[in-house]
Amino acid sequence: MTRGIHQGQQLLSKGKDIEEAKAVMIMLHGRGASAFDILSLAEELANDKFAYLAPQAVQNSWYPHRFIESLEKNEPWLSSALQIIEDLIKGLKERGIPAKKIFLLGFSQGACLALEYAARNAQKYGGIFGLSGGLIGPPGTLWDFSGFLEGTPVFLGCSERDFHIPQERVIESAEKFKEIGAEVTLKLYPDLGHTINQDEIKIVREIMQKCAG
Repeated sequence: MTRGIHQGQQLLSKGKDIEEAKAVMIMLHGRGASAFDILSLAEELANDKFAYLAPQAVQNSWYPHRFIESLEKNEPWLSSALQIIEDLIKGLKERGIPAKKIFLLGFSQGACLALEYAARNAQKYGGIFGLSGGLIGPPGTLWDFSGFLEGTPVFLGCSERDFHIPQERVIESAEKFKEIGAEVTLKLYPDLGHTINQDEIKIVREIMQKCAG
């Protein structure tokens, strides 16, 4: 296992034990928040057949600068954060949970991280949920992802006017995910602010239900 900035931090869990779960949701918190904060969303998702896992970032931040800065400015934090997800998924597979039963959900900085990981490591997942986020990189980035998501449901939800997340990047991200084989749902909400709304929760729950019942 690669050691880095975020390695060795706390991992919180909720819901079913891994061995008894029908599926697993990896939940990634935003900047300034915590694993405890994002894990509390499991109660609203309300699917008792899932195991929920929430890793903690060092200093409550996965990377130090905006997600639309150059990749170099966010290293080595970004690589360490992506490795956290990689190690979690590898561990789940070793315990008998296939990728098609693994979900990634993130809010804000965590959403950007979840989307970036899924695009770089494309395979058939249970679902990918980017709530107020987009793919990572500066304006004009030409992403070159080589994998295929095999119809993985990908949901991107964001405010039309989010100070942290440019609408153009959310739309770009949706198009890129379509190109690599995802079934994409994109919803831009007027005057939402930088938060999660009940419509987003409903969509996430519906996709979870289809996978795990």
